[in-house]
Amino acid sequence: MANKTIDHAITAKTLKSAASDPTHAGILSFMRRRYTKILKDVDAVVWGIPFDAATSNRPGTRFGPQAIRRASAIMDNDPQYPFERDLFEDMAVIDYGDCLLDYGNHQKTPATIEREAKKILKSGAYMLTLGGDHFITLPLLRAHAEKYGPLSLVQFDAHQDTWADEKGRIDHGSFVGTAVREGLIDAETSIQIGIRTHAPEDCGIRILYGYDVEEMSAADIADAIVHHVGDRATYLTFDIDCLDPAFAPGTGTPVSGGPSSARILSVLRKLGALNIVGSDVVEVAPAYDHADITAIAASNIAMYMLGLHAETLAERR
Repeated sequence: MANKTIDHAITAKTLKSAASDPTHAGILSFMRRRYTKILKDVDAVVWGIPFDAATSNRPGTRFGPQAIRRASAIMDNDPQYPFERDLFEDMAVIDYGDCLLDYGNHQKTPATIEREAKKILKSGAYMLTLGGDHFITLPLLRAHAEKYGPLSLVQFDAHQDTWADEKGRIDHGSFVGTAVREGLIDAETSIQIGIRTHAPEDCGIRILYGYDVEEMSAADIADAIVHHVGDRATYLTFDIDCLDPAFAPGTGTPVSGGPSSARILSVLRKLGALNIVGSDVVEVAPAYDHADITAIAASNIAMYMLGLHAETLAERR
C-alpha cells in the first residue's frame, strides 16, 4: 500500500500519471483524470454536457456523463486494451468537469455550449465530450468548424437526425440536417453507420444501414469509412443507440437490429488513419440501463477515442 493513492482526480501531481485508486472507491472523474479548468499543457480534455431537453422519447441523458465517468473507473490504472499502453504516460488528459447550463432557459444552451467549447479548443487540446442528448453535437460542430473549416462527420447512430427544422428549434433529431445547411459539415465526405430508421432526406450523406453492418466484417466497415472520408478534418460522434438494445438498453430511443459492442469497438480500433479533430459519446440514459452495461460500453468507446488520439500524438512527436 506504500505506493498507493486515492482520489487521484484531485491528488494527482502530474497530468501524465496513472491512478491507483481502488475500482470501488475514490472520486470518479473520467478514468481518474485530474479535475481542473486549467488548460495549460493539456493534450486532451474530457468534459460533460448534462443536457436532455431536446429528447423526443425517454429523457434522462442529463445523467449520462456521471454514468460514463463511473463506468470508466475500471479502466483507470492498467495498460488500456487494445492499445497495449498506458494512454496517459505521454498524453496529458484532464477532466474539465461539466458545462454549466441554465435548466430553466434552454434557448441559451446552444450558445453556452459553443462558447465553452471554443475556449477549450483555443487551448489546442483535443476535446472529447460526454453527453447528454445528441443535440449537443450541433454547437460542438459549430465550435470545431470555426477552427478547422467544414468537417467530415463520422456518425455511429440508429437515426439519421436529418429531419427538417425551423431556425432556433432545439431537437436531437435534426442536428445533422442543420449542420449541413449551415455548412459545418461536408455531406459528400460524411458517413453514417448503423442507421435503422428512415428520415425524409439523407442530405447526400453516405449511409451504412443496420443490415449492411450486420453483413460486413469490422475491417470492411472501417475500410468503407476511411476510404469515404479520406484525410479531411473529421468529427466523430457516437450515439449509443447505434448498438443493439441488447448491448445498450440505457438510451432514450432504442432500435432493435443493431451491431454488438464488440463489433463496433473493433471498427473504432481500425480508424487510426482518420484525421479526427474532435469526438463525443451521447444518449446514455442510465435510468433505463441494467448492470451499467450501456455506461460500460460508452466508457469503452470514449476510451478508444482517447486511444486513437494518443497514437496520433505519438506519430507526431
